[in-house]
Amino acid sequence: MNIRIGMGYDVHRLVADRPLYIGGIRLEHQLGLLGHSDADVLIHAICDALLGAANLRDIGFQFPDTSAEFKGIDSKILLRRTTDLLHSNGYRIGNIDATVCAERPKLNPHIEQMKQTLAPLMDVDPEAVSLKATTTERLGFTGREEGVSAYAVALIEKTV
Repeated sequence: MNIRIGMGYDVHRLVADRPLYIGGIRLEHQLGLLGHSDADVLIHAICDALLGAANLRDIGFQFPDTSAEFKGIDSKILLRRTTDLLHSNGYRIGNIDATVCAERPKLNPHIEQMKQTLAPLMDVDPEAVSLKATTTERLGFTGREEGVSAYAVALIEKTV
């Protein structure tokens, strides 16, 4: 069996007048994440973990923020394209383990909906998607509510 792991990290600034998307769902909050796409920090970290595991560079290489094609794009589309890219290179996704760091809004009530949203995009069972939320105990840029970050680890398996 040929298995590989990858690690991803992403961060986006919180700003006014933007919707907040995390884990493929829109959350009610007075601030949203700033980015070229919808800035879904969790999906971006997962994409980087998957791409890294397959040695396919990173999200910025595959979906550059200099391209008009990706301006304002729904990050769920990027995750689906990442999954398709892995499949075309002979990989299937085993599991994801990810953590989002945010002071507010509280994410724990939304974890199950995020899992149900993300799993089909990766062709995996929701039980293969472990999501966690934490704060930074009011320390750093996250604690000051200036931004949100996410970490992800992915396990993939070569199928051919």
